[in-house]
Amino acid sequence: MNIRKVLLSVIAVAAISSTSMVVAQEKKGGGTAAQIARIDEAVALKADQKTKIEAILSKATAAVAALPQDERQAKGRELRAAANKEILLTPDQQKKFDAMPPATGGKKKN
Repeated sequence: MNIRKVLLSVIAVAAISSTSMVVAQEKKGGGTAAQIARIDEAVALKADQKTKIEAILSKATAAVAALPQDERQAKGRELRAAANKEILLTPDQQKKFDAMPPATGGKKKN
């Protein structure tokens, strides 16, 4: 009976922790879909651009997630900057994209 209570407690704590992490990630700037929506709102993307950008951002997100925790901040910035350079926009869209404020509140770094 004691083992059952301990096991249920561990499962409950794990479920609460993982839910908190997902909520925190969404508040930080969201996932790929949120990033695409933010870009679309700023520059009015075409459907084919959204598809291509989704692939670029998903690849960058996976690359950042694969990094060791202690390297994510520094190398993650580099990977995101490289992904931003891969995004092909019209000249007018590019101006609007470059003028977008950063999602996290800091100064945009490319």
